[in-house]
Amino acid sequence: MPTSPTPSPTPEPSGVRRRSLLGAAAAAPVLASLAGAGSASAAPVASATAGPAGGPRALPGGGDLGPNVIVFDPSTANIQGRLDEIFKQQESAQFGTGRYALLFKPGTYSGLNAQLGFYTSIAGLGLSPDDTTINGDVTVDAGWFDGNATQNFWRSAENLALVPVSGTNRWAVSQAAPFRRMHVRGGLNLAPDGYGWASGGYIADSRIDGTVGPYSQQQWYTRDSSVGGWLNAVWNMVFSGVEGAPAQSFPEPPYTTLETTPVSREKPFLYLDGDEYRVFLPEKRTGARGVSWGNGTPRGTSLPLAQFYVAGPDDSAATLNQALEEGLHLLLTPGIYHLDRTVEVNRAGTVVLGLGYATLIPDNGVTALKVADVDGVRLAGFLVDAGPVNSATLVEVGPEGASADHSANPTTVQDVFVRIGGAGPGKATTSLVVNSRHTIVDHTWVWRADHGDGVGWETNRADYGVVVNGDDVLITGLFVEHFNKYDVQWNGERGRTVFFQNEKAYDAPDQAAIQNGSIKGYAAYKVGDDVTEHEGWGLGSYCYYNVNPSIVQHHGFAAPNRSGVRFHGLLVVSLGGNGQYECVINDTGSPTSGTDTVPSKVVQYP
Repeated sequence: MPTSPTPSPTPEPSGVRRRSLLGAAAAAPVLASLAGAGSASAAPVASATAGPAGGPRALPGGGDLGPNVIVFDPSTANIQGRLDEIFKQQESAQFGTGRYALLFKPGTYSGLNAQLGFYTSIAGLGLSPDDTTINGDVTVDAGWFDGNATQNFWRSAENLALVPVSGTNRWAVSQAAPFRRMHVRGGLNLAPDGYGWASGGYIADSRIDGTVGPYSQQQWYTRDSSVGGWLNAVWNMVFSGVEGAPAQSFPEPPYTTLETTPVSREKPFLYLDGDEYRVFLPEKRTGARGVSWGNGTPRGTSLPLAQFYVAGPDDSAATLNQALEEGLHLLLTPGIYHLDRTVEVNRAGTVVLGLGYATLIPDNGVTALKVADVDGVRLAGFLVDAGPVNSATLVEVGPEGASADHSANPTTVQDVFVRIGGAGPGKATTSLVVNSRHTIVDHTWVWRADHGDGVGWETNRADYGVVVNGDDVLITGLFVEHFNKYDVQWNGERGRTVFFQNEKAYDAPDQAAIQNGSIKGYAAYKVGDDVTEHEGWGLGSYCYYNVNPSIVQHHGFAAPNRSGVRFHGLLVVSLGGNGQYECVINDTGSPTSGTDTVPSKVVQYP
């Protein structure tokens, strides 16, 4: 296991490494949905299932998963052809409307290369990744963008075993592209062909038997996994609960390594029990290390699909709320859902699980989804896209003032992504608000778009990315970018963040536009002045003020100077000299320098 960087086989890219340099590629035309043979269908379930009051439900549980959930088994003809057809449609459709889930029944598949484009999820349908083996590859590359992987967003791989043809699988992604619950019987290459720029990424609950090679990846977070080795680091590599991870060595090489993850609970997932679809709910782990499925059988409980309302994009918010009121969980099949009112999750233990990047768009300035102050809600696997009328908030976990103790059974928010602009005009004052105590946010990308349609300093105005008011909240894998004011504002006590990646807004017109009282610029990550306990590990903020490169940002991080407020492994970077930082945190840390794109680092604060 290397504990220091190993040179890349090609020179590491230098200078500015960001996605906007080459501009946004035009989205490919969206083709008609792929339907017909291979679409998923569960056995029909009678609608007279008991509701919460004991009476019959008006809405059925279970049912057909819709045309954009494509299910394969080892006997399916021309699997590669179907995979290629979907990839051709989705490869460059960055802001398109296509959404797909590619599901593989347990068994062995050979000779496949599943190339994943935008809004495409691939997953096995076993209880363990090893139940579904692909002798082949699940590939993400960047040919569509001239070898630049910094826009390879919104795709995922889950619950599969891979035996890569060359011995190494390529997974060249950036934000919102989780690699979960995977077993790679070989190595994993996180860089695009040609070792171009990349800005990822996230691995969880996975076993990579060989070496992981980040190469040009700027940053990466790996949680509760096992790796055979780790090749190198660029700016910020963070590990928690990873067997085989490099030893703690920040600032050089920039590895931040925690032996365990304080608390984790893996994402719910769809699987087959015989011919019946069920959703598995992994149990909470404290001091987690290594994969949750090490003995082949994960620990947790499961629910039959009959207890889920299987929603489609034509369903209204009223229908979704009716299903929730009747005691059903929600399974959001792939597509785009327009909401004219808030989806209200009020029942403890409710699961809202999206497939294939199901996307919620709030119309008329409503909040897309709100969760009551109850135990054990699980939100997972969907995208919230701001609408053209400003929403005060997009997702709220717990009402204002929530105070109940959820330590035994927290709410989890996993692979829930937020976007403001890019696919068209969108506005939201605050994207994600966490009020409930003990909430675990595990992997999110909250993004005010810097390219695409509907983008401009006021056009897709969004002041705050993530606001945490609840106490005892833990975030593992926090990506928040480009907000007009604070990207993260943390007001709750005893908050913890393991890994943070940020870019300040590119498009500020001048210094006055970002002035924060007497302070030059809003910190990327602000801990409230009254907070007495907070801790963070492996946090980075970058600036790229390309509209006005003369802008100065005083610091990336702001926090009370108290012994109970602690940070480990902080860095700020000016990308090519487009704007500068004067300090790293508060008034501590060296300024960035010129056009060198070299991080300024603080090992511990205070």
